[in-house]
Amino acid sequence: MTEFTPLLSFLGGTLIGLATVALMAVHGRIAGINGIVSGFLTTQFKQDWAWRAAFLGGMIVSPLVLLGLTGQLPAISVPSSPVLLLVGGFLTGIGTTYGSGCTSGHGVCGMSRLSARSIVATLTFMATAVVTVFLTRHVFGG
Repeated sequence: MTEFTPLLSFLGGTLIGLATVALMAVHGRIAGINGIVSGFLTTQFKQDWAWRAAFLGGMIVSPLVLLGLTGQLPAISVPSSPVLLLVGGFLTGIGTTYGSGCTSGHGVCGMSRLSARSIVATLTFMATAVVTVFLTRHVFGG
């Protein structure tokens, strides 16, 4: 189901870490995707909008860079129905709103700053993921 890709995983993690540090160093902001997207869609300040657009643009362009370097795009397979994807997206949106951030904001940025709230949030994300995978694979037969 998944391939062991230590080099690409290491490079991807390194780039995420560098982007996180660069955003904090240059703009003093956390690289939480939920906050970046919501600020991109609602911000009234042009200078704030520009760095958000650049950050999101980099996320969109990065697979093309990978294509140029390796000659192939990452294989993506989503074995769920569109209805389940919509329900999952909706629940994720609710969770990121009530949890004051997403996995990238809490898991990457918050935990690296030793934020107690982010550590609890990340433990909650991971526990929920484990239960969800167990239920869908072993109880409901997905």
